[in-house]
Amino acid sequence: MSRPTLVLDVVGLTPRLLPHMPNLSRLGAAVPLEPVLPAVTCSVQSTFLTGEPVSGHGIVGNGWYFRDLGEVLLWRQHNALVGGEKLWDAARRADPAFTVANVCWWYAMGADVDWTVTPRPIYYADGRKEPDCYTYPPELHDELTDSVGPFPLFTYWGPNAGLASSAWIARAAEQVMKVKNPDLTLVYLPHLDYDLQRYGPSDPRAARAAAELDTVLGPLLDAARTSGRAIVALSEYGITDVHRPVDINRHLRAEGWLNVHTQDGMEYLDPCTSRAFAVADHQIAHVYVRNAQDVHEVRKVCATLPGVGEIRDGLGHERAGELVLLAERDAWFTYYYWLDDTRAPDFAQLVEIHRKPGYDPAELFFDPAGPGAAKARAGLALIRKKLGMRYRMSAIGLDAGARAVRGSHGLLPADPADGPVWLCDDPAVAPARVHATEVKDLLLRVIAGDGART
Repeated sequence: MSRPTLVLDVVGLTPRLLPHMPNLSRLGAAVPLEPVLPAVTCSVQSTFLTGEPVSGHGIVGNGWYFRDLGEVLLWRQHNALVGGEKLWDAARRADPAFTVANVCWWYAMGADVDWTVTPRPIYYADGRKEPDCYTYPPELHDELTDSVGPFPLFTYWGPNAGLASSAWIARAAEQVMKVKNPDLTLVYLPHLDYDLQRYGPSDPRAARAAAELDTVLGPLLDAARTSGRAIVALSEYGITDVHRPVDINRHLRAEGWLNVHTQDGMEYLDPCTSRAFAVADHQIAHVYVRNAQDVHEVRKVCATLPGVGEIRDGLGHERAGELVLLAERDAWFTYYYWLDDTRAPDFAQLVEIHRKPGYDPAELFFDPAGPGAAKARAGLALIRKKLGMRYRMSAIGLDAGARAVRGSHGLLPADPADGPVWLCDDPAVAPARVHATEVKDLLLRVIAGDGART
């Protein structure tokens, strides 16, 4: 018989933040957790749920260059992209009736679980994007929106990203536990990602964000205890202070390796004809080199760029770039490839995670070069939207936005105090140190009731 278990993925949680989180701290001692490289959401979560390194499950980042499509795609959602045996499949070997709810962990769609909730906007034919979520089974959608309200998508990411989205997720998880009673409930809570990237973990607002999230978690933790659930809280990475954006694609373009094509005066990355280009992902960048004989020369070109700390030969999986760049600790990689802001594509100033060929933390800010004007443009766009007119929410900064970023991640932690953690209210499942590849087996021990509860 499985023991019901709640697993909280508290993004960005570190030992330095836990003193501001008394509800989470009650779970027990914080055990250092060593992530995989790259220490980014999709890669680390996939390791947690499969026990495989990146070379095994194939999630080499939050996105990569799909060579067979000739496109850079980030934030895909189909679980079939993740290789390896999943946690729930292993649990069902011991208990075929084992049930699972996934509340906003990544690669949720198509996963062989019983209940799924994941952010999913409505994309209308006239170009409008409205907040919503995807659920499985379909009827769960109306059950949750009737009891918790619509999913607040625009607080999940973008300049207004904040506590409301994590609060909704926590309440939805509590509702699912109460009504569906899954054996395993996986819950992803993104709140610490926001102000820690905006302002850096050393800023007082980081501690405030931790305290805010801890307050939201109180009712969910109480509900789990009342229903007899074991509780695990862990994090994928710690966010570190940065102040240097590194424009790897601009560097490759200036050296003649990267090509663009032009439409309506706007430049677009042309990965199909580029001899080398990068997919930037926080402090990691995959450099894809079309011809094997050019790898050595591209390596030398990348090594001349200030902010590049280390260059590796791939990550042991075919989806990775021929070269993988690691930033210096105070630096991170932009996706920018244009040399003149007047030639930037229109999506560059939008919250547009699926069209940008790399991760863009500037989406967390209204344009710092003119925040008042950016908010005014956003307000006018909202008016046009409500009137049924076409609109463009061009509120995101370009270089000014990149320079405003103060926190990033992706590297392995230099100090355990700034790295991710494992907490569990079962003292028998509290090793001295945890590697991300061990999380799956540790969770199976928790689920099996391996140890006494306190």
